[in-house]
Amino acid sequence: MTTMTPNAAGLAAIEERLKQDLSWLELPAKSWVPRRVVDGEAVVDVVIVGAGMAGLVASAVLKRLGVDNHLVFDRARAGEEGPWVTFARMRTLRSPKELTGPAMGMPALTFRAFYEAQYGRDAWKALDRAPRTMWMDYLVWYRKVLNLPVRNEVTVERIHARADELFELDVSERGAPRKILARHVVLATGRDGLGGAYVPPLADGIDRRFWAHSSDAIDFEKLRGRRVAVIGAGASAMDNAAVALESGAARLDLFIRRADIPRINKFTGIGSQGVVHGFAGLTDQWKWRFLDHTLKAQTPPPRQSLLRVSAYPHAHFHLASPIDDLVVEGDHLVVTTPKGRYETDFIIFGTGFKVDLALRPELKEFAPHIRFWRDRFPTPVGMDNAELEGSPDLGDIFQFQERVTGACPMLSRLYGFNYPATLSHGKLSGDIPAISEGADRLARGIVRRLFVEDREIHFANLKAFATPEILGDEWIDADAIHQPAE
Repeated sequence: MTTMTPNAAGLAAIEERLKQDLSWLELPAKSWVPRRVVDGEAVVDVVIVGAGMAGLVASAVLKRLGVDNHLVFDRARAGEEGPWVTFARMRTLRSPKELTGPAMGMPALTFRAFYEAQYGRDAWKALDRAPRTMWMDYLVWYRKVLNLPVRNEVTVERIHARADELFELDVSERGAPRKILARHVVLATGRDGLGGAYVPPLADGIDRRFWAHSSDAIDFEKLRGRRVAVIGAGASAMDNAAVALESGAARLDLFIRRADIPRINKFTGIGSQGVVHGFAGLTDQWKWRFLDHTLKAQTPPPRQSLLRVSAYPHAHFHLASPIDDLVVEGDHLVVTTPKGRYETDFIIFGTGFKVDLALRPELKEFAPHIRFWRDRFPTPVGMDNAELEGSPDLGDIFQFQERVTGACPMLSRLYGFNYPATLSHGKLSGDIPAISEGADRLARGIVRRLFVEDREIHFANLKAFATPEILGDEWIDADAIHQPAE
């Protein structure tokens, strides 16, 4: 991680370059969506819930396409959106530094431009991967230079469907209740956006002082001198194990269900523009085959994360060691696996996330109506996969669909632009590589709908438009000058 002093003048220069690029491209487009007022309240065309990377780029593309009457809400304080400076604990991003991510195809908006402007080209060449906290700095800068309409410390408590084809959102803004009317709502709510952290049932009934999920706020200093166990072999499990060791844990036991740690990153390995743009065109059977194979192979943790853990002699890797039992004995826990019993003081579950709408009170009104893949697609023989079965069955622009046709039409105006959309659209809404392409698909679909919904207004404007381009003095009527001979 660099300790160099950033060059403020360089950053200002790249901001001027971006401003010029936008000007040359005539972006953002002029505002064109007719404003609405209902019951004395201004209606927001699109509300985006979540101001992490996905929410920001969704906002940026909407603004680029002339939909300026939109808002982005995030419950976090400014600069703390997403996982980057909260529960993400890796030193650097897992993605290659060259990925353009949310830049929407604009060179001056890339992380590389942001980095080189401050530290120079040689520093860029020497950089392995983007430092995690610097990626957060980049997203803060991205939001600033594009002047995106983000409101922080706003929690969406409940979303209601009105009879007039509007949503009414109950929000809490820094503790003060408000109501917002919106035509469309986008859930850009990350990996747990349709549920929450997954913790194995064996933790039920175990006092929370003994365990945490890897996405929790963990006071690692309290683990100094203590025995810590981590469950899982994914990136977050490794990162949490590393932080526990670096914070002075006396012993670290890493329990891994598989007989080996996954080594091959399948989906990344076949990454291409074909996958980005073509995945959504696959049949359901083929989508399932691709993702079932990928999920069962699992994504390996980054090599550097593994080395970060194995550098400590008191870190112990237990392979082929699923947890069979977990009990409290006095002031500590006892973990039982097929290989033995282990005493530990604290457990961190690096076990990922789950889709569970019961954990999302804001969606209570819609939860009974949302269609999942299991509701309409028979699981292929030999490819049982709970994660895929519980994925939302989204439409062509990330819109939710009804389990029973006609039961909840407003679902078509509610969008799942978050990680659980992967089975329907591919990896366009949860990771860095193709997030711009995903946002473009989402935003263009919303733009199309907004125009169609307002077609009568646009047609009336067409008929009323009367600004002439030809004034009538550009020519002379020949018949008026040369009268025919008698």
